[in-house]
Amino acid sequence: MIRLCAALAAALVSMSVPAMAADYPTPQDGEWTGKDFKFHSGEVMPELRLHYTTVGAPTGQPVLVLHGSGGSAASMLTPTFAGQLFGPGQPLDAAKYYIIIPDGIGHGKSSKPSDAMRTSFPKYDYNDMVDAQYRLVTEGLGIKHLRLVIGNSMGGMHTWIWGVRYPRMMDVLVPMASQPTAMAARNWMLRRTMLETIRNDPDYNGGNYTSQPRMMKYAIAAYRFASAGGTLGYQTLAPTAAQADKLVDDQLALPVTSDANDYIYQWEASHDYDPSAGLEKIEATLLAINAADDERNPPETGVTEAAMKRIKNGRIDLIPASRETRGHLTTGDAKFYARQLQELLQTVPTM
Repeated sequence: MIRLCAALAAALVSMSVPAMAADYPTPQDGEWTGKDFKFHSGEVMPELRLHYTTVGAPTGQPVLVLHGSGGSAASMLTPTFAGQLFGPGQPLDAAKYYIIIPDGIGHGKSSKPSDAMRTSFPKYDYNDMVDAQYRLVTEGLGIKHLRLVIGNSMGGMHTWIWGVRYPRMMDVLVPMASQPTAMAARNWMLRRTMLETIRNDPDYNGGNYTSQPRMMKYAIAAYRFASAGGTLGYQTLAPTAAQADKLVDDQLALPVTSDANDYIYQWEASHDYDPSAGLEKIEATLLAINAADDERNPPETGVTEAAMKRIKNGRIDLIPASRETRGHLTTGDAKFYARQLQELLQTVPTM
């Protein structure tokens, strides 16, 4: 992920919760190679590499945790997420659960354009990413059934797809900071504008650049400020022009650490996302967790509420907006839903 995005997210979340020391087993890295992976476009990669991280022993109940756009397994191992979920007595206590966190296609240490192929890398979408996760879980780890699939932002959208594409694979689904509807409206318009800004920078050179496009950090910062952080959150962080200027200056002063082709692929993969046609297929108990001030998934559209009427056993947990919430970033802080998640896992039977 671009360092400025991570820094902004950390700053926003840290305003609402004190840092917690990790109190769970040391994460373990793994890698699996899928042979002859076929993408939705018909393209085939002879070998698709998926990196993953696990917490806990393989004898525990398996849980799949899915990260957001531009992130990786490492981005889920934060004090506000893993630190409040994976420890003793917490909802996903690693003494009881086997937690699996893949780096999605195009992310982290998994196969991605910047490895060598650049723009000749297959154009993957979210269905491809979920299919690769499924193969990792079933072929790579030999797991036949998951207790839970939980994901945030892009990972939340992947969670919806898991429920539609592999309906009997899990007992519980918890999609967060996402909606089961087409990628459209302001969310896609802002993404498209960000990507076009990067592509139209002369430095980009059709993906054959020698250094990262200079406009990239400005495009990403504009998207991030527009689509994450929360209205009350920014009012808390920057109530004066001078404080707002400093927040912008601090972000723009940080170096770009992400590859432009990787970044474009990561965000463009969302373009055809739309699980809405298959919602009746979902069999798992589903808890959709969203924030009332989520800029990318505004609850006033009624989309998620309408979708729940088509799901056999689904409900919404809408986190009210406050000076502690951070818009689209709110669900990165598990204090807002840890109790609900624990109660859910204690009551839902195994399929």
